[in-house]
Amino acid sequence: MRIKYGIIDVQSDFLDGKGFDGVMTNYTPMMQQYLKIKAEYEDAFLFFRLGDFYEMFLDDALKASQVLEITLTSRDAGNGKERIPMCGVPHHSAASYIEQLIDKGYKVAICEQTEDPKQAKGVVKREVVQLITPGTVMDGKGLAEKKNNYLATLTVFDDGAYGFAYTDLSTGEMKATLLMSSLEHVLNELSLLGVKEIVIASQFDRDIEQKMKERLPLIVSYEDDTSQKPDFSSLLKLIEKEQLQETVARLLNYLVRTQKRSLDHLQSVEEYEINHYMKIDYYSKRNLELTESLRGKGNKGTLLWLLDETMTAMGGRLLKQWIDRPLINQNAIQARSSLVETLLTHYFERQELRDRLKEVYDLERLAGRVAFGNVNARDLIQLKRSLEQVPIIRKVIAQLNHKEASKLETQLDPCTELTERLGQAVIENPPLSIKEGGIIRDGYNRELDQYRDASRNGKTWLAQLEQEERKRTGIKSLKIGYNRVFGYYIEVTKANLHLLEEGRYERKQTLANAERYITPELKEKETLILEAEEKSVDLEYELFLSIRDYVKEFIPRLQALAKAVSALDVLQCFATISELRHYVKPTFTNDGSIFIQDGRHPVVEKVMAAQSYVPNDCTMDADCEMLLITGPNMSGKSTYMRQTALIAILGQIGCYVPAAEARLPIFDQVFTRIGAADDLISGQSTFMVEMLEAKNALTHATEHSLILFDEIGRGTSTYDGMALAQAIIEHIHDHIGAKTLFSTHYHELTILEQTLRKLKNIHVSAIEQNGKLVFLHKIKQGAADKSYGIHVAELAELPPSLIKRANDILSQLEKKKTGSTNGEDGAAIQPMATKEAEPIVPGAQLSFFADAVETKKRTSLSSKEKKIMEQLYKLDILEMTPMEALNTLYGLQKLLKK
Repeated sequence: MRIKYGIIDVQSDFLDGKGFDGVMTNYTPMMQQYLKIKAEYEDAFLFFRLGDFYEMFLDDALKASQVLEITLTSRDAGNGKERIPMCGVPHHSAASYIEQLIDKGYKVAICEQTEDPKQAKGVVKREVVQLITPGTVMDGKGLAEKKNNYLATLTVFDDGAYGFAYTDLSTGEMKATLLMSSLEHVLNELSLLGVKEIVIASQFDRDIEQKMKERLPLIVSYEDDTSQKPDFSSLLKLIEKEQLQETVARLLNYLVRTQKRSLDHLQSVEEYEINHYMKIDYYSKRNLELTESLRGKGNKGTLLWLLDETMTAMGGRLLKQWIDRPLINQNAIQARSSLVETLLTHYFERQELRDRLKEVYDLERLAGRVAFGNVNARDLIQLKRSLEQVPIIRKVIAQLNHKEASKLETQLDPCTELTERLGQAVIENPPLSIKEGGIIRDGYNRELDQYRDASRNGKTWLAQLEQEERKRTGIKSLKIGYNRVFGYYIEVTKANLHLLEEGRYERKQTLANAERYITPELKEKETLILEAEEKSVDLEYELFLSIRDYVKEFIPRLQALAKAVSALDVLQCFATISELRHYVKPTFTNDGSIFIQDGRHPVVEKVMAAQSYVPNDCTMDADCEMLLITGPNMSGKSTYMRQTALIAILGQIGCYVPAAEARLPIFDQVFTRIGAADDLISGQSTFMVEMLEAKNALTHATEHSLILFDEIGRGTSTYDGMALAQAIIEHIHDHIGAKTLFSTHYHELTILEQTLRKLKNIHVSAIEQNGKLVFLHKIKQGAADKSYGIHVAELAELPPSLIKRANDILSQLEKKKTGSTNGEDGAAIQPMATKEAEPIVPGAQLSFFADAVETKKRTSLSSKEKKIMEQLYKLDILEMTPMEALNTLYGLQKLLKK
């Protein structure tokens, strides 16, 4: 097979699947080596080391040249008939190119030379030393400072259970759980964690794999090895379930195979239960904008954005984890909020704590880099400075005199021995490179001091020799220099050569205008100086590696310290925000009642900084489990619903809440259906998404859940929508009993307050002033008196003529409803608006042909009309396309007019 790549014609027999035999001999030995290695990493870009460059060939070169916007060239393939595509990047700047590829969802296999080219017999040995993937990034721009980078694995067992495990390789965190429910819970976990890559078996269920790809922007990798190696025992010691052990083993085997280096920083796997936290499904997390905004998909405008006053990267990541998984254990919630209260009342201690935390480096990720072997001397200095803050932080915490603070104080390990070693060994401002010396302090190692002394004294001797030679010869321009090729030399211009003493100087190099010489004394010192400098650099590198190994012994202690520091950071963050935003400490009820006085939407309040936010109450108890909310668009119904959920979530993560007073139950789940958006990727309409979200809530909600439904049913016809809305309200009221906020524009539903004992009507008030609509954003008891839809259209600045026409039609409709046949201008009401929907009575049947039924009651129908009615009755409207429906309607109308 011949493949055309622009002007390059490539013979690709090997890629045709003919194997290595025969065909491989057509290529150079180096290309044969490349193709063999590439065959093992078909789904990754292979960065193949050639001298000072990483080269890519064939398809990799074509694709990389486009993605990275680098020059595409070609080289001889070896058989003399064709040239193959090639591109490359310099070794010293490869990191930035790798980051670009990983950020775009690709994998990169790093293939290094594993022997000295000078000593190689034939082709230099090469092998892949690491496979970098979106889920295994360890440093660089691919790692957001305050965001975890999760790699997950999933195993489906014969009994229907899902084994799920995940890790952040950069921090060493590992967790696992067994999900005995539906695939939806798995998808929810993947979404909640923002997983970048998932590892599955090669024979994994393709339907499930496809659903994961449709829901989430992740890449899929394969690993079939689930054997438990001896090295895994310490990591699996907390896991008893065999299914989970197998699941985690798959993940660990994948890491070992791809990373090919020490993973000493991985922590023992923690087993968790999703039922131990408040469940917030994928839809609700998105609708409430907890960690990602709906529009920009960024951080701004989210609850995380509002709360993040953390001072450390570790604290920022933990804050997101707490928002993702609010607590349901009341004692644990109160332990957090109690410490927040203490920090709130100790202003000066809190400010000192914030100042100290600001100086603390990312200990979690530093431990990972130490284990991986890519830590540098500057990292170690930052570690030392971080550890120096710990004794001060402990002293501040002790001043709080609080039980929970004392627990954290005992976990703040200053690692004194490590701090002292780093202070003794590494200079304060070391270079970035660890192989060029200048890292280790004087006095740390005697041998190094001797080399340095020889080097320094030697250079002093050289300066003295230069002065002596000038005096001896009388040549003032004589100088002693150095280069890598010839070493040290004495340089004399040709005009002064006659002044040199014969027999003393040995010519070393001739220049255009000068000669360079060596003397026996200079030669002796040169050997001493150069040996001292070379040995000094080599010894410093060895000493640095030994220091790094010493730091590695402290990894478990550093990780425990990091957990305590990050928890302290998040709690001070809660106290800071609570003081700044005037939040209050919530109390928790056991009877399921809600009392929120002057509640506010925390994010909207911050965004409206210059304006005054209108607070609202929310009261629900055993006699009121559902609030039916009516009122005009833009009046604040959705904001009121969201703020109730956000107040509950804030309370259950241990933070104060935006209200004057708050008494809350502990919710086990939060479900929302707010906003409307098509799911274009999976081909689902707005209404289908609406129904799926409603189904999720109706299926899984309990009496301890919170449900927010915003205008359910608006995505279909009026009668269908009202019927569905009423049925959903009745189902929640009669069968679930969850606290529910249900907003609607179907004013006919407000009559349900008369038949559903635990449903109450409330509305968002608005008034008309001089013909204009003014939103009061205040919640009041009872149902809204009208929709104000035309007023909202006027606020949106629709054409004045259109607004006037809409008001005329509305007036005609209202008069027709009360018996009038003409509007004020005498015009007949158009067919498209001949009748307004009747109120829905609980249990009553709705009809698509209400007008026809009323007509039949008033008059007897002709045989032709009866025939048309029969045809209408038999039509399956839901199965017709819009064009088919229009053609059918036109035909019936034509028949009726004959």
